[in-house]
Amino acid sequence: MRLFVGLPLPQPVRDELDLALEPHRAAWPGLRWPDPETWHVTLAFLGEVAQEVLPDLETRLARAASRHAPMTLSLVGAGTFPSAHRARVFWTGLHGPRLRLVRLAGSLGAGAERAGAVQTDRRPLRPHLTLARSRTDADLSRLVADFGPFAGNAWEAGDVHLVRSHLGAVVRYETVATYPLAARAPGGQG
Repeated sequence: MRLFVGLPLPQPVRDELDLALEPHRAAWPGLRWPDPETWHVTLAFLGEVAQEVLPDLETRLARAASRHAPMTLSLVGAGTFPSAHRARVFWTGLHGPRLRLVRLAGSLGAGAERAGAVQTDRRPLRPHLTLARSRTDADLSRLVADFGPFAGNAWEAGDVHLVRSHLGAVVRYETVATYPLAARAPGGQG
């Protein structure tokens, strides 16, 4: 099964972002805009994972998540991968305790690897939420400039999800398990 570990977005955050994107979708019909119900922040992409790995994977992910505290996050700004003039991915950034988020992603990835789920993407986390994709290189510099001022409301991220991807004409995600971020926040902050 194809799996990833991600942070879900609360419904009010999805609604706010969906409303902010509405005029941009109409102005950029050549981009593929995923359904807001599928929006998530990927922390560890695991790719294809054998069923027999799942019990140990769940144990290790739960343990990794429990060592990290909930954190206050918000969506801000805009950017592209690999560059604004040759973009394939349009995204909004994640504002919050970046180092803690990177450490959480590292812990989840290490736990998954120890369980036998080999991460297919070992690049350091660049916290973002993918908003649209292009099949070919596209100059999205105007879109980045227009959406750049976006600043969403903050929310408390209190858990991570192990998610199964069902690929096809319509991509569908299924939450396999949820793991609370259970440690105390450093300095009492999110």
